[in-house]
Amino acid sequence: MSLKSKLGRMKSHISLPETENTVPKEKKTTKDNFSAIPFLEKWTENLTSVYRLDGSHCLIRETSYPLDYQHGSYRFNDLLGIVDSWNNSPLEHPLSSAGHQAGDLFFFDTETTGLGGGTGNTIFLLGYAFFENDRVVVRQHILPEPGNEIPLYQSFLEKVNYETLVTYNGKAFDWPQLKTRHTLIKEHVPKLPDFGHFDLYHGSRRLWKNKLDKVKLAAVEKDILGVQRENDIPGYLAPIIYFDFVERKDPEILFGIMKHNEIDVLSLITLYIHLSRQVLQLDGYNRESLEIARWLKLLGNAEAARQTYEAAIQEGTETEQLTALHGLALQWKKDKQYNKAKEAWELVAAGGNERQRVEAWHELAKMHEHHFRDYEAALFATETLYVILNGRISLYGLTPEDLEKRSARLQKKKAKNAALSADDR
Repeated sequence: MSLKSKLGRMKSHISLPETENTVPKEKKTTKDNFSAIPFLEKWTENLTSVYRLDGSHCLIRETSYPLDYQHGSYRFNDLLGIVDSWNNSPLEHPLSSAGHQAGDLFFFDTETTGLGGGTGNTIFLLGYAFFENDRVVVRQHILPEPGNEIPLYQSFLEKVNYETLVTYNGKAFDWPQLKTRHTLIKEHVPKLPDFGHFDLYHGSRRLWKNKLDKVKLAAVEKDILGVQRENDIPGYLAPIIYFDFVERKDPEILFGIMKHNEIDVLSLITLYIHLSRQVLQLDGYNRESLEIARWLKLLGNAEAARQTYEAAIQEGTETEQLTALHGLALQWKKDKQYNKAKEAWELVAAGGNERQRVEAWHELAKMHEHHFRDYEAALFATETLYVILNGRISLYGLTPEDLEKRSARLQKKKAKNAALSADDR
């Protein structure tokens, strides 16, 4: 670095005494004071415009795709049919877009200077995709430097519907971060509303947590959605690249992160289409159906879960059939159809995996004791569990102590029954 360059970099650290030749503070310009934006031509070439507010600014990039553009396994116009399907379905579900049109949804993601929370973490890019007429628009609000948050949030909050955001882990990360940053400038921008939206991370985790090592969006893209990224900049490099940009002002180094964010929000469209198709069972029975049935059951949609389990019994493998029987047995027990539940659990106890067998024998032990009053059968189920436990401290919530207590209780009940029977004779 030349001496001239070094001296130039030191200027910001030198405090000059105020003299009559010093520019008075009140006459100094603000950070940008509508002055020329550094490298404005590069920004413009990259479809980016300047948003100015009260002597400060942010940058807004906007690009678009035709509705028949294919991103991974689906075309964007497939979303139109998905939203129609939700509007025509009686199913109540967290991913349901019933009551909305495709254009109401905003597929949203942020880029930040760190993964932690708190005021020290700066959001420097707010990106979202939405449907507008015959295209999908990607709009990105970019913070040119810390301190310019007011135009960043003002421009963002006046454009989106915050109640129909579609995110990936946005409830736990993106929106809390936005609220934290917004708190610092809440007197200067519109009030941040309560947050209601569709979070695709939770659905992805329910369906693929046993299939993928990590349920990150990048893994879901590659292994589930068929999205192939080329020359992508990893998200963990974003903070380093952003701070470099703040120092040098040249946006060239930031364009890669902007493209990364663009793919993120477009992938949320594809993921929403795919998850919705699975939940609505538009593709018939498939390998994800059992996870969908468990999810529906957890949400209280017993009838939809039952139909999905029954489809697995008709079309699934033997392993999937046993899993479906196990799920149906739990529902039959809840509906007090004990004989059907008992028959199903007997099949699961004979042929399921270890966890299923333990749970089936445990259910049979409880059912024989409390409903059928068949203490001999309940004892047999308990002793079978003890054999499966095979000296282990615990197994799926059961311990040897639990089984010993149950066995002792059943022995007493069995003896009491025998005594009553003898008296009757």
